[in-house]
Amino acid sequence: MESALNNNGLDYIEHQLIASIQNGLPIADRPYAEISDQLGISEAEVINRISSLIERGLFKRFGVVVRHHELGYRENAMVVWDIADDQVQAVGNQIKSYPFITLCYRRPRQLPEWRYNLFCMIHGKSRNEVTLLLEEMISENDWCDVPYEVLFSKRRFKQCAANYISQPGIKT
Repeated sequence: MESALNNNGLDYIEHQLIASIQNGLPIADRPYAEISDQLGISEAEVINRISSLIERGLFKRFGVVVRHHELGYRENAMVVWDIADDQVQAVGNQIKSYPFITLCYRRPRQLPEWRYNLFCMIHGKSRNEVTLLLEEMISENDWCDVPYEVLFSKRRFKQCAANYISQPGIKT
């Protein structure tokens, strides 16, 4: 008797569900209902199965990719900071509390060439806006002596979701 699970531990419906959402949810008032119609299961089951995939660690992240440029945010900068290792968590929490911060994460230093260990992204409608937001954050937290660099983007790259399941005719 053949197992209902394939070699990666997914049942047929989970496999089809991942294939249907890995390139993005349908743009609709009820995207899970559209998916449920495609798969022949209930909307509640779609939501429950996605939750299960996340809980089992099969999805690392499940979220929205915002196309900032199309929303009028034409400038963005990665700000890299040299933060004392024992303060990274606290400073990172302060940084990510600002509404204009879209990413904030720690990375290992690459000494001697790269001393920075905390990264954050600021999007703005102009370069001046981004600079003013950064200056506001630095001033409010008295970080005037904290070493940092501002790296403005020179070009845009298309963001895309992770491909979990190979589909015939679709490059992964």
